[in-house]
Amino acid sequence: MNKTHTRLPFGIPRDLAILACGMFLWGLGEGLFIYFYPLSLQRWTIDAVQIGAVLSGLGVTMALVQAPAGILSDRFGTRPLIRAGLILGVIAAGVMAVATSLPFFIFGLVIYSVTSFIVAPLNSYVTSMRGNWSAQRGITFISGSVQLGAIVGPMLGGRIGQAAGLAMVFRVSAGIFLVATAIVFLAGRPVARQDAQDNATPRAHPLANPRVIGLLIILIITIIALSAPQQLSSVYLQEVHHLSLQQVGLTGTFAGIGAAVILFALGGLPPPAGMIAGQVLLGLFALLLWRGQSAAAFYFGYLFVGGYRLYHSMALAAMRPLVKPNELGLAYGLVETGNALAVILAPLVAGALYDYQPESVYTVSLVALVVTIGLTAGWWFKFARR
Repeated sequence: MNKTHTRLPFGIPRDLAILACGMFLWGLGEGLFIYFYPLSLQRWTIDAVQIGAVLSGLGVTMALVQAPAGILSDRFGTRPLIRAGLILGVIAAGVMAVATSLPFFIFGLVIYSVTSFIVAPLNSYVTSMRGNWSAQRGITFISGSVQLGAIVGPMLGGRIGQAAGLAMVFRVSAGIFLVATAIVFLAGRPVARQDAQDNATPRAHPLANPRVIGLLIILIITIIALSAPQQLSSVYLQEVHHLSLQQVGLTGTFAGIGAAVILFALGGLPPPAGMIAGQVLLGLFALLLWRGQSAAAFYFGYLFVGGYRLYHSMALAAMRPLVKPNELGLAYGLVETGNALAVILAPLVAGALYDYQPESVYTVSLVALVVTIGLTAGWWFKFARR
């Protein structure tokens, strides 16, 4: 029997189930520290603008690796790149765990940002192994599995950090990453698939396709608006509203719960509708962090931060029918490059706005999201008529 086509309860393909288990643990390990590394940077007394500059530097690294990773996955297959990225993640967490100076800690962050090249090969793998599921359902299923792990991670990370220091958080993350990597190694080889729509119409190379370029431009603008209010929220909650480290960790738990529910509940939407829904949800997050005056209000706001994940997954799914199957890795790599370029700019914008007035990060983002929702809706009409 071909295990590649084995289906589990609820119609889940076997290899996606294995991948989901590994990604659940990865989300747990990442969730331990992802909300705390801006606070870790503050150990070396750097301000919000400098933190924003560091985060933007990480975005440069992420931008440089995405398209090459997509091309390599088209040429050599997705599994070798996925495995390499996971191994690098274990190493990065170990480096951050033992760092005793700012340059060494940033070196660990850079290594971890390099692991972002895994995203395009991972989504290409999911697209090829999704069975009868739609591309967006497969992608949001794996992304939702990561978010399920992220529910527990920040709360546990806050407790560990409060009791044993942030260095211990990274040590535990490295151990969890190692187990997650071993599980993902069990997933099968990807299979070639040809959908009916893949032969329906000839499509230009992604870099010469106006629909692809238009989507990438909208994506970059939108990701800046979606990312900016998230960048320094842990610092904002501590400095402005005086939340404890454990309370900041709890916001991440609420973010994980919200993101998992959003991805599983809305993962079947048509991609353009899902992109708009993601922006609306992130707008609710920005509104509640701006106007909220209590920890309960901030926890409620973090339930909507998963709108970013929904938008990202739906943008990938929207890209798929615009390109040929043998160029899917490159197309996904271009989406991740656009995402990374936005991540370069978003921390700089957030840092400058925060330095001017902390609340302005959220008010400016709300205005920007009104604009980006209009841009996405305009692209939707063109997409629907193609």
